[in-house]
Amino acid sequence: MALPQSAAIQDYQPEQPVDPSTYFEENPAPRNLALYEAKVEAFVRQHLDTGRRVALVTSGGTTVPLEVNTVRFMDNFSAGTRGATSAEYPCWSRAWTQGYAVIFMHRQFSLQPYSRHYSHTTNCFLDHMTLDNKGDINVGDQFRDRMSAVLAKYQKAKQEGTLIMIDFVTVTDYLFLLRSCSRIMSVLRAHALFYLAAAVSDFFIPAKNMAEHKIQSGDGGLTLHMDQVPKFLKPLLETDPHLLIPKARHALHRYGHQLVIGNMLNSRKWLVVLVDQHSEHEIRLSKEQLEQGVEIEEHIVKKLIEQHSAHIAAHS
Repeated sequence: MALPQSAAIQDYQPEQPVDPSTYFEENPAPRNLALYEAKVEAFVRQHLDTGRRVALVTSGGTTVPLEVNTVRFMDNFSAGTRGATSAEYPCWSRAWTQGYAVIFMHRQFSLQPYSRHYSHTTNCFLDHMTLDNKGDINVGDQFRDRMSAVLAKYQKAKQEGTLIMIDFVTVTDYLFLLRSCSRIMSVLRAHALFYLAAAVSDFFIPAKNMAEHKIQSGDGGLTLHMDQVPKFLKPLLETDPHLLIPKARHALHRYGHQLVIGNMLNSRKWLVVLVDQHSEHEIRLSKEQLEQGVEIEEHIVKKLIEQHSAHIAAHS
């Protein structure tokens, strides 16, 4: 939400960064954590028995509440386009015939796989259908093939049990769920893939410092002192092209993961750079590809699966 113009927001970094273990002790877990843990554990066990790889895809932005009984909050803007789009492709990629099972961890009410084609968009599915004199629903000829293809993939994912969805709202929800999913997926060893596309808040207000009720607006200006979110894994969404590769390299060394997908805000739909420890690989869509409806996420996922396969081979 946008705070009043009279409010002065100051990013305050404490002398000592928040300890990750202290963070989970001092901030409340989401109410549905146990329910989601059970759901994810059953899903992982199901696919562990079949040898199928499992990908955790995170998507959407996180909020930072300003009060315990939240009325006001700060939000990281993200519709969840990259995450929702990417979550569809692991199950259908020809790079690995068995496909992946996907845990889609998304911001509540953000875009979701398959339904994304007809939600949060001017491409409303209701405009593709008509009612005849008997009250039966018909899909227009020009839309039928496209809608049928999306519906078939969605139903197959449901029937085969290769997609589950869990949601979060706040940055604390996200971090608790990410920790739980990581622990549960550890039994998969090299067959686990983490695709963290969520736009995670960099700063937060610890629960112990949060106002219990609505912050009153009659007291003039507002100054917020915010702590830095513990650096488990910081997602990269850069706006300065000169910082893109250096920040990706820094993230690789600091957090120990295998790959950073670097993109700039204004070109993220047609240009990304995949940065690993030894190389950089650019994925760029042409104007013709964009006009044909090609999605850059398909190329990203294909490259990720190739690298994941190489990683598994190296550890087998």
